[in-house]
Amino acid sequence: MNLTSQYAEPTMTQEVFHSTDPLHLESGEVLRDFDLAYTTYGKLNPEKNNVIWVIHALTGDSKAAEWWNGLIGEDKFFDPANHFIICANLLGSCYGSTNPFSENPETGEPYFYDFPQVTTRDLAASLERLRVGLGIDHIHTLIGGSLGGQVGLEWAVTLGQKLKNAVILASTSKTSPWVIGFNETQRMAIESDCSWGECHELAGAKGLETARAIAMLSYRHPDDLLIKQSDKEEKLDGFRAASYLRYQGQKLVKRFNALSYWTLSKAMDSHDLGRNRGGIDAAIGSIEARVLTIGVNSDLLFLPHEAQYISQKSKRGTYKEINSTAGHDAFLIEFEQLAYFLRSYYLEQQ
Repeated sequence: MNLTSQYAEPTMTQEVFHSTDPLHLESGEVLRDFDLAYTTYGKLNPEKNNVIWVIHALTGDSKAAEWWNGLIGEDKFFDPANHFIICANLLGSCYGSTNPFSENPETGEPYFYDFPQVTTRDLAASLERLRVGLGIDHIHTLIGGSLGGQVGLEWAVTLGQKLKNAVILASTSKTSPWVIGFNETQRMAIESDCSWGECHELAGAKGLETARAIAMLSYRHPDDLLIKQSDKEEKLDGFRAASYLRYQGQKLVKRFNALSYWTLSKAMDSHDLGRNRGGIDAAIGSIEARVLTIGVNSDLLFLPHEAQYISQKSKRGTYKEINSTAGHDAFLIEFEQLAYFLRSYYLEQQ
């Protein structure tokens, strides 16, 4: 991808954007003001045509070069020496942006369970506030996976000609009953925690452990667990797969909380690109940007044909498919395939 020559030493910054204009949500509720924590890598070039905007998944943060280090970083496909890379922590998440533990300006106390419902469209609207606040007129590439892909699609509809490329990974134009069902079982697990309903940051923590274990079963493929979590010896208990899922739950609780998880899983459920836009086909067809969708052949959560459908209904759509046993999370793992797809996609534009 040759957007520009190396023009400056790459830099990284971490900032918090504060919006004082009310954000009117789809639910009818209003956020009087809000914060978005964001990280940037590199610098805007003189032509201002090198902006890469990354949108993280459900429990991600703004430090995209850490969790996507095979794709972003020095000598990687998106290199800060050439690109101005931006990633913001989504509204409702707990890595610096306004979330259920933030102060409710109406009461002076944390929101806790009164945090308003947010949708993927609301999340896109908050990112638009940040774009305007940063004075960015044009985005070369908007890229996101899973929940990040859903938010990216919503934003692509409203960005119009301000966006050149939308890259949507392992995502969909409308959340299926299958995904909503997985999310609901996870919220049921959180509800079953006796501390759920209490007003402190550890409320629902044990339930969140179980929720994450359930989620991991949807993020992986049975073949992946067979390869990586099979027991070599005969046994009656203490299986590797069981230990793996418990470990994943415990690991998430150390860095995330149940209220943010609840909020963002509900946002994922809400996703319907065609809502109040004349249907999904009309909404996808209104996207002015070129659209690259990438599915995963083993994805059991967002099925490959759902990603392919987006490209088919786009004005200028392309579909590619990752081959991996990893399941849904392959979009975070299979860097070589991703880089190959992106490289060929950009070459087609030259």
